[in-house]
Amino acid sequence: MQPRQGIVEIFSTFVQLEADQFSGWATDAKLRRSMKVCLESSTEKSDIFWALYWYRVWQTESSTVALAHISAYLQEVCYWVARKFSLKFPTQLSLADYFQIAIANISKIPKTFNPQYSSHLKGYAELAFESMIKDVLRSRREADICSDWALLHKLSRKRLVQSLQNAGFNAQTIESYVLAWECFKELYTGDNTKIRQLTKPDALVWEAITNLYNAERFSRLSSPTPVVNQQTIETWLLSSAKAARTFLYPKFVSADAPFKEEDDGNLLDILPANLQTSLLTEIIEQEEAANTKNQQAQLNQVLHQAIAALDTESQKVLQAYYVQQLTQTEIAAQLEIKQYTVSRRLSSIKKSLLLTLMQWSQNTLHISPKSDVVDAINTSLEEWLKVQYSHSQIQ
Repeated sequence: MQPRQGIVEIFSTFVQLEADQFSGWATDAKLRRSMKVCLESSTEKSDIFWALYWYRVWQTESSTVALAHISAYLQEVCYWVARKFSLKFPTQLSLADYFQIAIANISKIPKTFNPQYSSHLKGYAELAFESMIKDVLRSRREADICSDWALLHKLSRKRLVQSLQNAGFNAQTIESYVLAWECFKELYTGDNTKIRQLTKPDALVWEAITNLYNAERFSRLSSPTPVVNQQTIETWLLSSAKAARTFLYPKFVSADAPFKEEDDGNLLDILPANLQTSLLTEIIEQEEAANTKNQQAQLNQVLHQAIAALDTESQKVLQAYYVQQLTQTEIAAQLEIKQYTVSRRLSSIKKSLLLTLMQWSQNTLHISPKSDVVDAINTSLEEWLKVQYSHSQIQ
């Protein structure tokens, strides 16, 4: 992949893929103009600074332009995560598919990122993109191995209603479909040992489901429908299954994908580009930037000291795991210890570092160690370890 040069290019260009390979960078003119305007008011050349700047613009203004700049900034990270999955699971999806899955969820990155724990947005995004793809692969596998009838059995009422609403059905139709689904679940269980391969009900079950629906429609529906036959009930249920698959496993479209094959424009063309240049002083004041930088330096020092205080074997385990990227089994063979010892040692090290980081956050940032905060700190710690060891900053 050809690296991008300069702040303007980093925050205004997008990956182009051809034949499932990187082919170049596509420039968005509006984002390019937006970035140039900002640079006219600042001499700052750090991509980390501008990543945090656009994060704060998005956080303050819910700006689609800011999100587009963040998306541009994270293109390389998204590409390399997608490439890793395409090499590891080549029969599942293509590199382009993995890339689209991750980048289509770009809005989740600024929602969950917290610069108080780390200023390294790319490191956080790498972990987040990996998690997004894994979640989709799990749901895809579950959907692929379930028959329509099995999927209907596994659905909750809430998910069914959401699926039908997402498909555009009106409230009255949804009521009828949900009642038909409830009658189906009540009267048809099939072979519970093979729920994922549940087959179509037989004629007697269809008759029972239909009769129950026709009997319940007067008391269960706000506007009772006419009597329906078995074919109608089956059609409704199959439509419900299709809507659920679409809702649970949607197709992903990139922001820089064209509207139609014959069009030159894309989704980024409709994003407004009228940011006020005064946002530089309103959102990221020099005092705040200096304070954040100082906190980050303190955090680095605390964690470096904590790692330096570890025993020799623990430091060797960290080096093997994060620098050499060995598996626990490979580390055990290299250090001539048991695999379960490696597992316990890694857990113990991370627990110790997490406690150190929580104590620092509580004393310095005055953050209470609630469960959601602990989860966020734990994620940030994993990100920090990956980034620091990848740059060989810990000896």
